[in-house]
This record gives sequence, structure tokens and C-alpha cells, in this order.
Amino acid sequence: MSKFDVIVLGSGPGGYVAAIRASQLGFKTAIIEKENLGGICLNWGCIPTKALLKSAQVFEYLKHAESYGLSAKEVDYDFGAVVGRSRGVADGMSKGVQFLMKKNKIEVINGFGKLKPGKKVEVKSESGTTEYSADHIIIATGARSRQLPSLPQDGKKVIGYREAMSLPSQPKKMIVVGSGAIGIEFAYFYNSMGTEVTVVEYLPNIVPVEDEDVSKQLERSFKKAGVKIMTSAEVTKVDTSGEGVKATIKTSKGEEVLEADIVLSAVGIKTNIENIGLEEVGIAVDRDKILVNDYYQTNIPGYYAIGDVTPGQALAHVASAEGILCVEKIAGMHVEALDYGNIPGCTYCTPEIASVGLTEKQAKEKGYDIKVGKFPFSASGKAKAAGNPDGFVKVIFDAKYGEWLGCHMIGAGVTDMIAEAVVARKLETTGHEILKAVHPHPTMSEAVMEAVADAYGEVIHL
Repeated sequence: MSKFDVIVLGSGPGGYVAAIRASQLGFKTAIIEKENLGGICLNWGCIPTKALLKSAQVFEYLKHAESYGLSAKEVDYDFGAVVGRSRGVADGMSKGVQFLMKKNKIEVINGFGKLKPGKKVEVKSESGTTEYSADHIIIATGARSRQLPSLPQDGKKVIGYREAMSLPSQPKKMIVVGSGAIGIEFAYFYNSMGTEVTVVEYLPNIVPVEDEDVSKQLERSFKKAGVKIMTSAEVTKVDTSGEGVKATIKTSKGEEVLEADIVLSAVGIKTNIENIGLEEVGIAVDRDKILVNDYYQTNIPGYYAIGDVTPGQALAHVASAEGILCVEKIAGMHVEALDYGNIPGCTYCTPEIASVGLTEKQAKEKGYDIKVGKFPFSASGKAKAAGNPDGFVKVIFDAKYGEWLGCHMIGAGVTDMIAEAVVARKLETTGHEILKAVHPHPTMSEAVMEAVADAYGEVIHL
């Protein structure tokens, strides 16, 4: 039996990052993966979707070349080539993780890992079954597309995000059920490529975790682009017996049947915790999540869990941060527990969405006396020059102490801007300090300063 200091089960952005940090800290480390290094994020999630979205964005630029004083005639696309480019980007990133494993002298064990009592893991592969042991075992098995009883996925007509990334041909009509980041990104991609898209959301607003102003702006932008939006709506059943799909949708006005070629179910995720030995080891689970403390230790000594299988936000950057923190705690370093109230969320449609902290509604519900500032990109020189005037930056401050409670952005490139608010909030920066920090002109980031100025009654360009 091979013995390690640390074994990581799963090689997504939580697992492979934890393994690298463990190796850096001098631990003899192994990582177990049943499929491809990089997990869902690199192979079927974050990275390949961004490649698809970039193709859609470039196609939109070409279609609207005249608005930039340019001429691009007979603009067309090859759907297969677009998907092929996405897969190529994903494969390249997975190979990059392979390189990092070799560079950091991490042993990669291919196969399905199952936890055993006594700090052991059994791995089944094509070559047989092998047992490994370690002082510390980190569970990072991630999650998959959640299935609803009323929306069973067959992988052909009713699909999840994985199939949506590699369809053999482009559907003429698509129904997207769920308007979180996954649903909205695919709705944007397929609509941009010419598919007739309908988004069905159970709650009153699309992107329901976002500030209501952001939700309303995205709905306006999507409707302008030709996406049909149905909120406070529920898919009660689907009929796949015919050539396409018939989806019965219940709204306050009654029932409606929509026809499409494909229904994409984007109603959340289900953790991959079945058949990995949690019950045999005695690891506590509640509502589909492994219970951990602030340093990702389970109730059984020597076993840890990070990423989507734990109660924190199911985001790649959260999993990576958890993995690093977990390993550093194992190494005896002084570490600070992760602040889950300061985690940025990003959606990469057009316009992009980025946010951190409390929404205006949440701040009021918590009893804060607030100052709210908003700066539209229609008043930004850089945004206008780039042809991207849609959207705004919205900031929320505690009126009493100046604490930056929340920041919400929608517009071009805002996913690259939100880090300013994250770092500022981490450093307990006040609104006046942001206001007096000189922002470069002309940039989209000026809108942050201008929104803060608006909150304090000092805005210049509105």
C-alpha cells in the first residue's frame, strides 16, 4: 500500500490547487481523478463556456461592424468549429494542469476513489483495485447538473450544461430553465448565434441572487437582443415523444405549452457525494453537503472537504481558496477563516454581471441606514467609445461608518472590475477613501469612483 502525507480526491479547481499547495509545503501528495484533470471547471464548465461566449461576442461585433464605421460583409459562422474551438481551449487547460502536477511532483492516480476508515482510499481503475493511505485526505469531488422530477434529462432533448457545450448541431429553438449564471450564459450564447431562446425562471426576477436593479437591466438587455423572458414560471412537465420537445409552463395566467428542439435544465447543481464511502467512514452530511468547520475538517479526524461538496458558494474561486486554506491549516500555519460575505460572483453574458456583498434589499433588511450611488455606463466616455453603453455600477455604503456594504455591476468587462470592491472591502476601506483614490481616465473602472461620488453627493459627470 502506497503511503502519502496528503491525498486529494478530485482534481477540479479546489482539488488540484489544494494538491499543489500541499506539495509546495513539503507534503508527499497524490491526487485521484476518475476523468480529466481540472474537473468540470476546466473541462465542461468555467473555461470552455468562456470560449463559446467569446465566439458569440466576436460574431456580434462582426454583425454590428457598421456601427464602428467598418464593413464586414457576408458574416457567417460554423457552429461545429465554434464548439471545436471551445473543446480545444479546455483540452489545453487540462494539459496545463498535467504539467503543474509533474512540476510539483504530485502523483496522479486515475480511477474512481472511495474513502475507507483508517485514513485510506480505495481506487478502482481499468487495471484493478488499489488501496492508498494518507495522514490527511481531502474530499473535492465537486458537483453535477441537478435533475428535477418534472424535467428528467435524457441527454438529447432535455440536457444539462455538459451537453449544451458540445451539441452536434445548433438548435433552432431552445428553452432554458433556470436563470442563474449557467442558464443565462447559455441563453446569451445560443441567442447570439441565432437560436430562438426562451428563459423560464421560477422566481420573480432573472439572476435572482443579484441586486434587483441588475436583474431588471439584464432583462431589458436580453429582451432587446430577442430573448423571451418568463418569470414566476415553472416547467411542470416535458413531452419528448415527438420530433422536438413540448414543455408545459405554469404561470399566474395559467398553463402554456412551448415547443422547442432542446430544453436546457439549468436549475442548480447536485453534489458528487454518492458511493465515495462517506457512510462507511461516518462523515456527517446535511442537505446534500458535507459538514465542515472553518478549516474544512469533517467530524472524522484526518478527513477534510472543500469546494462544491461543502456549504459555501459553489464557485471555482471559492473552492481554490478553501483548498489553500485547508492545506495551510494542516501544515500548522496561522490562517484566517474565509469571509463568505466577501466572495465575488460573476456572470459572463453580455452585458456581464459582477457583484460582491449585500444587495440594497439585503442591507435594508439588516437594518442599515444606507447611502446608495449609481453611475450608468451611458455617461462613461470609455463605454460610449467602445460601443458598450448598457449597464451601470451601483454601490451601497453604511451611512454611519462608511463601510462598503455591497457593489453591483452590469456592463462590458465588469467581471474584471469587481476585484477593486473585493479588496477594498477586505481592507475595510471607506467610501471617502475610494472617492479620493484617483482612477484612470478614460476607463470603465472610473464608474466605480463616480458611483461612490454619487452616493456621497459629489458626482461630477451626472
